[in-house]
Amino acid sequence: MPSFNYKAIDQLGRPAMGQIDALNEVDLEIRLERMGLDLITYRTVAKSTSLLNSSKVSNQDLVMFCFQIEQLSSAGVPLLECLTDLRESSNNPYFQKVLGAISAEVEGGKMLSQALAEHPNVFTEVFVSLVSAGEQTGQLPVVFNNLFNTLRWQDELMSQTKKLLAYPAFVAVVVFGAVAFLMSYLVPQMASFLKNMGQELPMNTKFLIALSDAFVNYWWLMIGLPVLVLITLASIIKTNPIARYRFDMIKLQLPYTGPILNKIIMARFARYFALMYQTGIPILDAIKICEKIVGNRVVADALSRVHAQISSGETMSESFRNAGLFPQLVVRMIKVGENTGALDKSLLNISYFYDRDVNDSMDKLLKMIEPALTVFLGLILGFIMYSVLGPVYDSFSKLKI
Repeated sequence: MPSFNYKAIDQLGRPAMGQIDALNEVDLEIRLERMGLDLITYRTVAKSTSLLNSSKVSNQDLVMFCFQIEQLSSAGVPLLECLTDLRESSNNPYFQKVLGAISAEVEGGKMLSQALAEHPNVFTEVFVSLVSAGEQTGQLPVVFNNLFNTLRWQDELMSQTKKLLAYPAFVAVVVFGAVAFLMSYLVPQMASFLKNMGQELPMNTKFLIALSDAFVNYWWLMIGLPVLVLITLASIIKTNPIARYRFDMIKLQLPYTGPILNKIIMARFARYFALMYQTGIPILDAIKICEKIVGNRVVADALSRVHAQISSGETMSESFRNAGLFPQLVVRMIKVGENTGALDKSLLNISYFYDRDVNDSMDKLLKMIEPALTVFLGLILGFIMYSVLGPVYDSFSKLKI
């Protein structure tokens, strides 16, 4: 759908300018009339191919969207005015366009959830389903407050994960740069000097010289081959369901990161499941939706088995136990929720426990990674310097004064 920059006036004659998506000029006029504006002039916005022209909505944008909708709607502000205020306050041009389109669709008679569903690249199925349930129960502010807390938790988790990966990535770049410099410049210089000395070189020095020659002569292959392998594996995993399943299984079975990933998935599942249960979405529908948001094919298949067993008459706790993947804590808390009628509270307790456990595990992993990478860098540089300087020192020690 093309975008238009427009100039218009409102009912009081005050000028208004903005950008909105429309099918054509007639559709543009209709959309503006629904917003209480009369079109004066317009021009079509050219599609930009610049990488800097982002057409994405960040998680932080959605967090603020939920927070402001909840605050404004709780204060009694009409929904259309809420959407207009959000569009004007957003700093993301693409999100402004999306909010403008949503505002026009709501003005045209659609429910908010229906308008949100028109933008699946921004609002997920879970988001739309929760908003729809909130509209049906009259608890839209409560739903947006829960979404705000959930998305903020998810954003904080992503931020912590990036923080965890930032230091290893920085050290990896430093290590690669240092090794590339030593192997392409220092080692060849010292290799020529050692060969001119005419002495027998140790095996580690011969290995280092051979590696340096390969790096100098075939650097394009040593860099391009790993990249090609990674791209090929990523393509296979993306297109082949069996490869995706096995890759997800391997991620869960990794020595230290596997348990952390499993806890993150369990926390995400419990939080969204509790949110949907609180909103009134049926349990079977909630489980089906959760299959799409856990982000792991192995866990999604386990939830599919749970869905089938509950449909056949099994209790929730027995179904989760029979799936064979969910920890005993999850099964026990679900059973408690079934017995007490407070399933949402039990699920939120699961999320709280795993969230705290994930934070502690990530802190420990970060503290462990820093010295481990420092030692690793020291071993690499130490091996190179020992292999290069060892023969030189031996030659000088044999010289007779």
